[in-house]
Amino acid sequence: MSENDLFYTRPELILSFSSLFLLLIAAWFKEYGRLISYVAIVPLLGAGFYAFTILTNEAFEFGGDAFFGQYRADGFSSLSKLLIYGAAAITLLIAPRYLEKKSAMKAEFPVLILLACVGMGLMVSAVDLLTLYIGLELNSLAAYVLASFARDDEKSSEAGLKYFILGGLASGILLFGISLVYGFTGSTSFLAINEALSGELSMGATFAIVFVLAGMAFKISAAPFHMWTPDVYEGAPTPVTAFFASAPKVAATALLVRIAGEAFTSQIGAWQQIVIVVAIMSIVVGALGAIGQKSLKRLLAYSSINNIGFILIGLAAATQAGVAGLLLYLIIYVVMTLGGFICLMQLEDKDGNMRSTMDDVAGLSKHKPLLAAAFMVIMFSLAGIPPMFGFAGKLQVFQAAVAADLLPLAVIGIAASVIGAFYYLKVIKIMYFDDPANVIVGSDSKSLIWIGGILALFISPLGWLAFPTMLEWTEVAAAFLFVNG
Repeated sequence: MSENDLFYTRPELILSFSSLFLLLIAAWFKEYGRLISYVAIVPLLGAGFYAFTILTNEAFEFGGDAFFGQYRADGFSSLSKLLIYGAAAITLLIAPRYLEKKSAMKAEFPVLILLACVGMGLMVSAVDLLTLYIGLELNSLAAYVLASFARDDEKSSEAGLKYFILGGLASGILLFGISLVYGFTGSTSFLAINEALSGELSMGATFAIVFVLAGMAFKISAAPFHMWTPDVYEGAPTPVTAFFASAPKVAATALLVRIAGEAFTSQIGAWQQIVIVVAIMSIVVGALGAIGQKSLKRLLAYSSINNIGFILIGLAAATQAGVAGLLLYLIIYVVMTLGGFICLMQLEDKDGNMRSTMDDVAGLSKHKPLLAAAFMVIMFSLAGIPPMFGFAGKLQVFQAAVAADLLPLAVIGIAASVIGAFYYLKVIKIMYFDDPANVIVGSDSKSLIWIGGILALFISPLGWLAFPTMLEWTEVAAAFLFVNG
């Protein structure tokens, strides 16, 4: 172990030691779960500071490797970590009050969030199959517990069980793929794998790539491996669902991009076809599956499947512009998703119960105009309707696809966007034109109101003010990946 190893892995070290320290605190002060959650944001800020330094400091122009080439700190991983830490910090801000109402707030909650972030940090920095699997499983183990965190809620327990069983199946598929890759290449290093796979691809190596991509498709909830998503998203506590739909999605997508761009880059023709098919299926399944939904949580679950399809279009382009567009889409997607779930958390009735069906928000604009306006901005942005900022992400990935001679894929994506717009506009129509249900009295949580408002403003037309800076960061991050690959 060298000083460089400790320097480059500093974000993970900060989060690891902080989680252990907070775990000890939680053992003695269980009643201070809310305070511990807020304190847990501090190490996330510290880890984010180091990630931001590597992204923006010219001294790290080519990044750096740690632990004998098993871990890489570069701009690509750093931007991904900033998104992960930001989503985790927002989750820690919004979760305590919600969980306290369900009598499910435990001091271990923030510890699990931090440990999941450690795993996700390893995932996005992995340049070796062993690091990949360790990070993936560390994140997954924390996620299984988080899904069933409201132990007295049958839906939450069911969500955790389903996630555990199907997650174990996906991990087995991925591990089998990893073993095949090792068997046919003789190495677990991404660079060595890429070199070994150059030339004619054997049938066994093709199966190895397919199994690895299948396992990763489950982790990003891409069709046809999306079956767990609606049930887990609906059953898990809403703040946990918001976390699942944002941070782990970023980590798994970034890991998939790094695998394709570094381990399998010599066989673009092999994995590109798979990614194109998965992208189209995710877009179509997400759009059609959401149309008949009455639950807003399930609607947002299918929306996440739909959006991952658009994100994969950037990967299918297999170019630096495509990866930059993918990263930009991820940033906007995280904000839209967190904003959507924060709006859901404000749908309380007079008894303080959470409501989340279409009927509950009927005529919401009549008595909760600001909440309805924030929800409307998020729905328009998710639909990718200009001038909302959500349009920017789709524009970037479509442009990258056209530039990479994937015009049919871009056309299918644009056509599916029209289908997807239907269910987003349906929510707006119900809020603004249906007779008031007078069920929702709203939340008195200042944090939910302020955070939701800020996120809604970011994806409104005001978000275009940040577009040049975000475009610069994503291009720099994508360049790191291609330089190292």
